[in-house]
Amino acid sequence: MVLVTLRVLQGADRGRVFPDLRPPITIGREEGNSIQLNDERVSRCHLKIQEDNERLVLTDLDSTNGTKINGQDCQLRLLRFGDIIAVGRSVLLFGNREQIADRLQELSASRGEGFNSAFTAEDSDIADQDLDLSTGLSSSLGLLGKIESIPGLPERLSPSQAAQFSEILEHLHAGLQFVIDGVETDPQKPEIVVPPATWQVLLQLQGRLSELIRSIADPDKI
Repeated sequence: MVLVTLRVLQGADRGRVFPDLRPPITIGREEGNSIQLNDERVSRCHLKIQEDNERLVLTDLDSTNGTKINGQDCQLRLLRFGDIIAVGRSVLLFGNREQIADRLQELSASRGEGFNSAFTAEDSDIADQDLDLSTGLSSSLGLLGKIESIPGLPERLSPSQAAQFSEILEHLHAGLQFVIDGVETDPQKPEIVVPPATWQVLLQLQGRLSELIRSIADPDKI
């Protein structure tokens, strides 16, 4: 059985990480879900992720505001590590760092060095894209590991220091969000118009920053 990790990149629960969850997994606003989100636009039981034939399948449970995978509305969709799930005002990254890095390696190996491909919601569509996965892949995967080694938060910050540091992190987070929001998508082709390895580095960095922001804002640490 595949263990699932989900990281909240945007929304009221930004920075929360839900590691090693066993399918079936439900996400919703109500208690009793595997992941409960503090988001009024999320339905009480919004979606379900289950394993079938060694694949992970997301099903929208007739939610009020729907579910998007990589920017596209969906009712039923196979999930790949690195996919972005949007529900209400919340955005979640599917997969842990190792799973996402492994998928990038597999895509690179299957296409061969120098083959142009895209990181999409459907692997079958990759051959139709014109983005370079292999260029800079090794260095990008190395950066994924380095993100985890970013120094931790200073200890015993005064309230003003904590506020100032939080502003810095918010600024960096907003800058990354600007880059991510600038991604172009084609409704007819599930693709993101950035090199996939770079895209994942940006997402991992955003996720790490969101965790730090949540940690420094914890009243018990001030």
